[in-house]
Amino acid sequence: MEQLLKQIEDHKKEISAFTAADEKQVEEFRIKYLGTKGLMKSIMGEMKNVAVENKKEAGQLLNDFKVFVEEKYNELKESTVNGQQSTANSIDLSLPGDNLPIGSRHPVVLMRNRIVSIFQRLGFAVAEGPEIEDDWHNFGALNLPEHHPARDMQDTFYIQQNPDWVLRTHTSNVQIREMEKGKLPIRMIMPGRVYRNETVSARSHCFFHQVEGLYIDEHVSFADLKQTLYFFVKEMYGKDVKVRFRPSYFPFTEPSAEMDVSCFICGGSGCNICKKTGWVEILGCGMVHPNVLTNCNIDPAKYTGFAFGMGIERPAMLKYGINDIRLFSENDVRFLKQFTSAI
Repeated sequence: MEQLLKQIEDHKKEISAFTAADEKQVEEFRIKYLGTKGLMKSIMGEMKNVAVENKKEAGQLLNDFKVFVEEKYNELKESTVNGQQSTANSIDLSLPGDNLPIGSRHPVVLMRNRIVSIFQRLGFAVAEGPEIEDDWHNFGALNLPEHHPARDMQDTFYIQQNPDWVLRTHTSNVQIREMEKGKLPIRMIMPGRVYRNETVSARSHCFFHQVEGLYIDEHVSFADLKQTLYFFVKEMYGKDVKVRFRPSYFPFTEPSAEMDVSCFICGGSGCNICKKTGWVEILGCGMVHPNVLTNCNIDPAKYTGFAFGMGIERPAMLKYGINDIRLFSENDVRFLKQFTSAI
């Protein structure tokens, strides 16, 4: 009994002198004194050596010692936590914070916003529609016969479960939906993402973005179309840009044309973007075909209109001097951060 009492007194002195600077040392204390193989477990085992008549007194002594150790452990835990809080509270809040990288708008978004802004100044409203579209709104209503090449699997992504539905190949589906509403006149632009089953290269991608325009009213002429697009190009690329119209064919417009601008990448000397011609096609346009008007219950004898459509990536490439369309979708931060100042 006297030997047990001496052991406890010696351990109390050792425990009282114990200090902890962090949580790791507090855990070391717990393992050493309160763990399954710690000091308390060892001392409790000494009860078997105590005489029967002294067991009650020894038991009380051991319980008091256990309480003493646990209180010391709780004290160490509390002092460590308070010490950490004290350190946190001592932070100088007047110091400058860490510099965070500045985000930026994507160059396609910048170009889309600029295009929309120019046409809004001419009185065009903005309309949007679904990217998954039925055959009628994507093809049929736009005067594309059932076996037209544009319906070919090489050009269009069809929905496997239902071939009558496709990923829209143009935002012209929104034009049809707006005309079907029957609210005339119509002066709208339709920005959005479209899909084509094409080989990915520096000049083309399997998905890209478009802005299409539609103006329907009485006495609308091809001259109105040309002046609208002249205004757009001069506002977009400057007064010195060269423009040319080339006759073309689209099933939903008649007559139809393609509009080219002088290449800003090579200055007209020829590069991979302009196919060595010095010119870059930026949009297709024409007068809305009477069949399209009829399909949307608009009287072609009373109303005429023009439509145009352009990809957003190609004007962005010209505007910002980008020579590979794939850069727009690679999410390379080194590329994107160049447009931080262009917001």
